[in-house]
Parts: sequence; structure tokens; C-alpha cells
Amino acid sequence: MWIDTHCHLDAAEFGGRSKEIAAHAATNGVSAIIIPAVHPNNFREVAALARERTDCFYALGIHPMYVPTAHESDLLALRNDIERIMAFPAELSRFVAVGEIGLDFFVPALKLSPLREKQEYFYVEQLKIARDFGLPVLLHVRKSQDQILKHLRRIQVGAGIAHAFNGSMQQAQAFIELGFKLGFGGAMTFTRALQIRRLASQLPIESIVLETDAPDIPPSWLSTSINSPAELPQIGQVLAQLRGMSAQDVARLTSKNALDVLPRLQTT
Repeated sequence: MWIDTHCHLDAAEFGGRSKEIAAHAATNGVSAIIIPAVHPNNFREVAALARERTDCFYALGIHPMYVPTAHESDLLALRNDIERIMAFPAELSRFVAVGEIGLDFFVPALKLSPLREKQEYFYVEQLKIARDFGLPVLLHVRKSQDQILKHLRRIQVGAGIAHAFNGSMQQAQAFIELGFKLGFGGAMTFTRALQIRRLASQLPIESIVLETDAPDIPPSWLSTSINSPAELPQIGQVLAQLRGMSAQDVARLTSKNALDVLPRLQTT
């Protein structure tokens, strides 16, 4: 089986065909899709998608690119929603993590004061929420690995995934030592992505999970087209080629890694 640990299945780019797209991915061998929220405005939508399909699960969080328009009350809404979910066993079978949260210092405006400080505040407060409820986190780490790690060392959440990882080998090892898995997806399929491919081939297989980030980060064969969770098995085959492994072993091991770091998936 293949597990897509990061897919924005509710995205507008899918044109309201989210369930159809998930069904197509299932026919390609994708047995689970994790749908991270990005803002309280889509908390209900990702939860509803996860309830409608037994192979879909969700996470709740405030994405760093949505932090500029976020308010303190949104953090309270996140905490209250998670507290409510934790009180209902039926919800727990679909809800797996706090995410997508993190820091984005790639977008120029976001890395300058005061938005940089606001990003860090929202990231830290969401780490505290994950810690308080004993939940893993799905991390956005674009050009921000060291700052992400600094706060993780201070506010220990125990586990999570560094989504779309593109840091150094040293940074990768630091995440692994903190109990994190590293997410690899479409970017790995481009031959010019030398650093990502080097990491994918050299890191311990026990530290790697697969993702699409659909509709974003399409693999090389889609060029500028919209990405889909159905592409995950072919992305996994690229990882298998890079590591000299069989696709079956990559599917089995990366899925085990996802289940290890997102234990609520075990309930299904």
C-alpha cells in the first residue's frame, strides 16, 4: 500500500471533484490520504472529506502563509476544535495531527518584521497545542529549517513530519533525532533536484515518508499540470530507483513509517 502523507484534497484546483480524485488514487494503490488544513476557514471541509471516505484522514492547523490574516481567536478556535474532537472517539479515527503549521522564509514579505515574528508566534503556539494534546505535527519548513528546529527543541511534541523536506543532511539528521520523518514527493522526480535526490537516496529509509502536496509540486512527468494523489505510486517508484530497491519494499517501508509517526492511522 501507499500512503500520501500530505495532500490538499480540498483545494479549489480540484474543482469540487475531491472524492472522485481520492477514488482514482485508491484504484492506483493509494490506501490512505492525509488532508492538512491551512486556516480555520477550511477546518470543517477537510474534516468532512475525511468522514466521507474511509481512506482519508485530516489534520488541523494554521499554515504560515495564512498567518498574515490570522488572529489570536483562530488559535483559540484550533484548540477548542481539537479539544472537542478528542472527546469523541468517532472523530479520533479520522483526525491524526496538528498541521499544516510551520515557518516560510522563502516568500520575501514573510521573512521580514513584523510578519516573521507573527509567524513564529503562531508556530510556537500551535506546537504548544500539539504538545498539550499529545499529537504529532505536519510541518511546513520552507527556507526555515534551523528556526523550526530551534523551537522544536524547546517545545517537544515527540513526533511529526517535515513536509517537502529540502534542507541539508545535517538538518535532516537533527529532525530525525527529534523523532521526525521527512516528506519526499514530486520535487524528487526532477533530475536537476540534486540535493533532494541525494537526501532521498542516502537517508535511512526508516526516516522517509511519501507525499504529493497535491495539487502543488507536480512530478516531472506532469510538468505544469495539477498534481494528484494518484501520482504517489509513480513517485514512490522514483524513490525505489534512487535507492536500488523494489517498489513493493518502498511502499511497505514508507507506509510503516507513516503509521509509526501518525499512530492514529492505526485505528483503521
